[in-house]
Amino acid sequence: MENDTGDAESLISGLTRHGHTVDRAETGYAALQSYKNADLMLLDLELPDLDGLEVCREVRSACDIPVIAVTARGSELDRVLGLQAGADDYLVKPYGFRELMARIEAVMRRMRLQEPGQRVVSHGPLQIDAASREVRVRGRRVEVTRKEFDLLHLLASHPGAVIPRHRIMQQVWGDSWSRRTIDTHVSSLRKKLGDGDWITTVRGVGLQFTSP
Repeated sequence: MENDTGDAESLISGLTRHGHTVDRAETGYAALQSYKNADLMLLDLELPDLDGLEVCREVRSACDIPVIAVTARGSELDRVLGLQAGADDYLVKPYGFRELMARIEAVMRRMRLQEPGQRVVSHGPLQIDAASREVRVRGRRVEVTRKEFDLLHLLASHPGAVIPRHRIMQQVWGDSWSRRTIDTHVSSLRKKLGDGDWITTVRGVGLQFTSP
């Protein structure tokens, strides 16, 4: 969804030429009513009725549809807030159409890599089910965000290995990120998981999954 009518028409035309079927929602409320049948959402954060970040949170809390935030807000803090709200990528206006297409392809490629069928990762009381995207500790379900799940699953799939930050960012967040993004998600996971230190920070290198 694109807030500016002229930009929206140009964007729809370009996406259609590349074989995509596009539905435009002109308001946040309209987007929340229509996104469930979409394969991907382009979300303008400057909306006439709702805060775009709130729309992103609502969508993310309901399903795993990929969301690319498109906005004029380009500061590091804006990017962090957008990613924390659940956006899979963050594109700052003005942008080139080829860059947008590349980001769409990258996000959809990551989605395909995360499709169900992978094994359940278990470490003592911790179980991570990639098919249902559920995390449990001693049988208790732990509510995590989409990115928290992706980060935890990546680390837990390589226990004991120190995974560099650049690899984590590439696999979980793509190109739009800041150093604070990882630290914020790690801090949140530590609080939610409890029962000891599951994730160790190796200063200057990356993160390591260790069973308490």
